[in-house]
Amino acid sequence: MKFNELKLEKNILKALKEAGYSEPTPIQQQAIPPVLEGRDLMGCAQTGTGKTCAFAVPIIQRLAKSEGKKGTIRALILTPTRELALQIYENVCQYARYVPCSAAVIFGGVSQVPQVEAIERGVDILIATPGRLWDLMGQKIVKLDKAEFFVLDEADRMLDMGFFPDVKRIVKFLPKKRQTLLFSATIPAEIADLAEKMLHEPEHISVTPSAKPADKIEQQLYFVEKQEKRELLPDIIRQSNVHQVLVFTRTKHGADRVARDLNRAGIKTKSIHGDKSQNQRQRALADFKECKIAVLVATDIAARGIDINDLPLVINFDLPNIPETYVHRIGRTGRAGQEGTAISFCDRSERPYLKDIEKLIGKRIPVAGEIPHEEKEEEKRESGQRRTTNKRSRRKPVSENATAEEVAADVAREKEAKKKARQARANAKRPSRREKAAEQQTEQQAKAAAPRSRKGGERRSNSSRHGRRNDPYARFEKNEPRVDAHTPSRAYALSDEAAARIRKKVEAALAARAAKADGKAAPQQEKKGRGHGSRSAQKPAQQQNKTAQSKTAQSKTAQSKTTNHRGRSADGTRARNGYHSRRPNNNRKG
Repeated sequence: MKFNELKLEKNILKALKEAGYSEPTPIQQQAIPPVLEGRDLMGCAQTGTGKTCAFAVPIIQRLAKSEGKKGTIRALILTPTRELALQIYENVCQYARYVPCSAAVIFGGVSQVPQVEAIERGVDILIATPGRLWDLMGQKIVKLDKAEFFVLDEADRMLDMGFFPDVKRIVKFLPKKRQTLLFSATIPAEIADLAEKMLHEPEHISVTPSAKPADKIEQQLYFVEKQEKRELLPDIIRQSNVHQVLVFTRTKHGADRVARDLNRAGIKTKSIHGDKSQNQRQRALADFKECKIAVLVATDIAARGIDINDLPLVINFDLPNIPETYVHRIGRTGRAGQEGTAISFCDRSERPYLKDIEKLIGKRIPVAGEIPHEEKEEEKRESGQRRTTNKRSRRKPVSENATAEEVAADVAREKEAKKKARQARANAKRPSRREKAAEQQTEQQAKAAAPRSRKGGERRSNSSRHGRRNDPYARFEKNEPRVDAHTPSRAYALSDEAAARIRKKVEAALAARAAKADGKAAPQQEKKGRGHGSRSAQKPAQQQNKTAQSKTAQSKTAQSKTTNHRGRSADGTRARNGYHSRRPNNNRKG
């Protein structure tokens, strides 16, 4: 069957031929005629079968023939993701190249200024995501009262992403008299119930069974450990020898890590996920389509609607936890009847996901590589014994031929022993805080009473020769423990040598003080004698005083030569009878 048989205009056929369309796909063969007739449609087809052309081409042809006002929004196409909206916009521009029909696309994550300017210039077909469309409707920029066609693409994805409340609010602003088209890769029961409320006597089209991959996609499976995935991925990409590879991961952080590892391995790679800005995502997709990079790592946000021509290889680095997502991922290759390859990595934790996927697609995925560590697993199964890493926790069996009752009794005895041990630990008396403090105090007192042991007897003898004091507490007289001011928790006692040394110094100081006191008492007694004695007794005393004064005068003149103007001698000491000394009164009479 050819496109000429679908009653399409020459301008549209010319645009399709330039775009590389030769024969319509099954979904296009069944969907284009009822849409041209103006009937509502509910189409179910697997990803990559050409749903965009199935609803865009008949809408463009009907808009070109309609008598509606040009430049008003007459067709609305809602999509769940930005990438899918851009792809549909590019396809619509290709199909309407030779038809007087304009289109615009709006989505979040970028400035709305250029989008608003495009809408104000006049738009016939508007492709939008629910969030940005609802925002512009709230600003009174977008009006849908003249819409004649409403297309809801990827309806199941809308439900999964939680966009259905926004879709219901948007539908209320659409005119009741309109043509509604619903396309999706899978149609669960919830989607079918909601579709029945929006569609009016729709025609149901199901080209292939839901959630089954295309027959021309070669599927392969590698059982690997989680740590071995990062080493296996660059080897498979080099062995495949293809110009483009699309790699899917489960998490955003995993996508960045895989892209970083591939770049280190010398393979040009970029990643796209929800945390990337819209400009970064568009730039990465453009570089991948133009073959500027060899590998594109993406999360499930790029699993739907990303149309990349002649994509030869898709790799599932992580198996998805939703079986339907696996079909959407591998649907990026083998599009429009072409051949493709899908390789999946599966570790131990992903075995349940693999079972669900094989149950959904109805066949087992062929294993391309050997299963590592499988022999060890079989040995463990054959031995039938549970190996524990801790040898102490391994309970020894009673006997190889022991009965069940003996084993149960042994287990009960072991439990009882453990219970008694726990009770003994609980009943053990623990010392209180006061008891602990008392013990610490007694230990400190014992350390203080014990003599301090010195290391290096030779050093001690040498220091004693030079008169150095090794004991910092030698200045204390009493031989009692004394608490240091800086370390109050430690106490020290004077040694015998230090005590004897201090005792000698104290005795010498006391003797000097006593001698000084006796020297002061003698002149006072002489003065008293001169005042109460006779003149005959005073004359020899006066002669003695004169001789003493003459001697002091001679010593004074000698000392004044060696002292400076401040009364200091040449060696720096203060002169006793110098500058500040009091002169004796020679004219004093007795």
